[in-house]
Amino acid sequence: MDLRAATTERIVTDWHSGIAISGFDPVSYFIDGAPVAGRPEYEYVYQGVVWRFRNEGNRNAFADNPSVYAPLFGGYDPVGVARGISRPGHPEVFLVLRGRLLLFFNEAARAKFVEDPIAVLTDAQSNWPQVRAHLTP
Repeated sequence: MDLRAATTERIVTDWHSGIAISGFDPVSYFIDGAPVAGRPEYEYVYQGVVWRFRNEGNRNAFADNPSVYAPLFGGYDPVGVARGISRPGHPEVFLVLRGRLLLFFNEAARAKFVEDPIAVLTDAQSNWPQVRAHLTP
């Protein structure tokens, strides 16, 4: 069964494949503490985007509660969102904080975030509705 979905800019997605976060399994960040490549046979469509998982259990966990496992801000860099811009986060530059996955544009952005995560998250949450409104659904 082909689960390809239309691409959307509201979640960081590969324009050609429609796959979220470069095909990494979002549940693996929580279970393994690292990104693990998902497999085509374990795909799930959420918010119009294809997500890949390394096994059926991870896919089911995501399907049961995607808001827990999907990256915050659709996978956009929270430092950029805090500044009012959308820069895609890189799935290998990440942090799990307070049970949420954050993807960063680069190591410098992650370092900036770590300096004052509360301030960055406060600004990012405040700016996210405006940033999101400029992204194509």
